[in-house]
Amino acid sequence: MKNKGLTTKIVHGDRESPIEHGSVHKPVHNVVLYGYNTAEELAAVFQNKQPGYSYGRQNNPTTTALQTKISALETGIDTICFATGMAAITATCLTLLKAGDHLVSSQFLFGNTNSLFQTLTQFGIEVTFVDATDVANVEAAVQPNTRMVFVETIANPCTQVADLKAIGDFCRRQNLVYVVDNTMTSPALFLPKAVGAGLSINSLSKCIAGHGEVLGGAVTDLGEYDWSRYPNINPVYRKGDPQKWGLQQIRKKGLRDMGATLAPDSAHRIAIGSETLALRMDKACSNAQALAEYFSRHKAIKQVYYPGLAAHPQHQRAQELFNGFGALMSIDLVDNDACFDVLNKLQGVVLSSHLGDNRTLAIPVAHTIFFEMGPERRASMGISDGTIRLSVGIEDRDDLLEEFERALG
Repeated sequence: MKNKGLTTKIVHGDRESPIEHGSVHKPVHNVVLYGYNTAEELAAVFQNKQPGYSYGRQNNPTTTALQTKISALETGIDTICFATGMAAITATCLTLLKAGDHLVSSQFLFGNTNSLFQTLTQFGIEVTFVDATDVANVEAAVQPNTRMVFVETIANPCTQVADLKAIGDFCRRQNLVYVVDNTMTSPALFLPKAVGAGLSINSLSKCIAGHGEVLGGAVTDLGEYDWSRYPNINPVYRKGDPQKWGLQQIRKKGLRDMGATLAPDSAHRIAIGSETLALRMDKACSNAQALAEYFSRHKAIKQVYYPGLAAHPQHQRAQELFNGFGALMSIDLVDNDACFDVLNKLQGVVLSSHLGDNRTLAIPVAHTIFFEMGPERRASMGISDGTIRLSVGIEDRDDLLEEFERALG
């Protein structure tokens, strides 16, 4: 179904290969070990000389079905799933980078990703944070030992949009691995392959699963990077098709050795959730746009951060790149001290740190998920003590507007 639409491909994807008893979903394989008829066959699977399953820590038929779906969503060549999105990012960095290497990252990052990159420096990997909304800042930060550039599509929480296409062009010229975290847009709104990204990372817990009941993460190879030119590929993985070398190293070192395995039941739940991804994103984006326009006119709101507003610094870029402006937004209150009062007046909106859920969520970012970062780093990201982050859900629009009218009134 290569030429079908996104939702059609996903809801019928499992049926592309035979399933027992005519089921439309792949079953849940709760299994750790796999038996083979001969020792030769077992050895061939372990040596990647023939397809098969070696051990539950690194592969499972239910997870394979999900990986096929994610690859189809991202138009990639292959995907590896992990227990969480952070596990996917950690595995990608620790298996492709080594002591003495240099990573250039957007300074506008999810708080835990920022924390992880600080940890990388303790392992001898140098990290430079730059304002990635302008490719010139990325270019200026590159050193002879730079191996990777990492950006998010729409930054959390203040929605800066990286100079995605120009950075991709630059990385291609410089032979740098270009990693794009697609979580905030999801493949329903954006395909990192279109800007030359080599790897796309998704926190499956968020938009793709959507229901707030399961954790998961994925890294997808988009087929845009020539791994035969990458110096950090272990000689043992330099066999066969070079397109597969990068993910093979991530799978062996990041999944088999580090063990952040996605449980089969979680893989199944994520796969089911992914079927309604495009429908949910359409509704969430529509609600977010309505809320952003409402907030932009409200006297209690000093600033609205949402790419769908014409006043957003990267509005034109987002309009050109994305099929919708996403469900993430933040607002700055005129009175920072009113932050908790406003949040406490919300009744239908959930006070929670999650994102990409069916329910609208709100959180005071400076006091919670970005508190550990400190005031100086928060200021560099545009976060004030009165910043409230919203993940807009699929509720009825008028109910959401009424909810915030009451809380802000």
